[in-house]
Amino acid sequence: MPIEIPAAEGTAEAIVTRPSSATGPVPGVILYMDAFGLRPRIQEMAQRIADWGYVVLAPNVFYREGSMAELAPAMDMSTQEGREAAGKAAFPRVGRLTPDKALPDIDAWVSALAGLDGVAPGPIGTTGYCMGARLAVRTATSHPDVVAACGGFHGGGLATDEPDSPHLKLGNARARFVFGHADHDRSMAPDAVARLGEALQTAGLEASNEIYAGAPHGYTMGDTPVFDPQATERHFQELQALLDGTLKG
Repeated sequence: MPIEIPAAEGTAEAIVTRPSSATGPVPGVILYMDAFGLRPRIQEMAQRIADWGYVVLAPNVFYREGSMAELAPAMDMSTQEGREAAGKAAFPRVGRLTPDKALPDIDAWVSALAGLDGVAPGPIGTTGYCMGARLAVRTATSHPDVVAACGGFHGGGLATDEPDSPHLKLGNARARFVFGHADHDRSMAPDAVARLGEALQTAGLEASNEIYAGAPHGYTMGDTPVFDPQATERHFQELQALLDGTLKG
């Protein structure tokens, strides 16, 4: 069952996953979904991360537009046609979640995570997928005293010409970053990856900023036809190393 969180403009649902085996307090992680919303695939990914020894919070960042159930894909996304149909409904929501709306929500997600049973006091991690990677970066740059680890995978729009591009605030961050970019990704082209890398270096941040050769945009999403098992396993390995190295060291 999802929990409810008081967010900036209403009540937001969120998925919470915990380690399968009994354990004491563990670090917290915020997982930001892709445009298709909270659904079984996101729950699976959150549970896998939790089983490394974390409490994971995955908020419905589109709560202004509807509940988890209302926004869940209404069609089978395992075919290209189904994925495209789901995208027609989902992608406009991404544009409407502007930074001025996202940042107050991020405050709510960070606060909610800290208040969950079983979350140890101390630094947290965050990871995001597709548009969720932007939210993960904004979490790290707006809460530098709290966020020690930030992952972004097949993210889009992380380093653009816009004045509110996520990469422009990296000078505020103190986290360690791991990015696993999709190959030939129109939303994160090689020049954008290079721009992101330069910003990370200028900020003096420890970071990995790699293009996963041959991996398509959305490669971790096992309920879509772009799922790439090899790239997905690489992402899990790099994410676990990031979280363990920053939150358990």
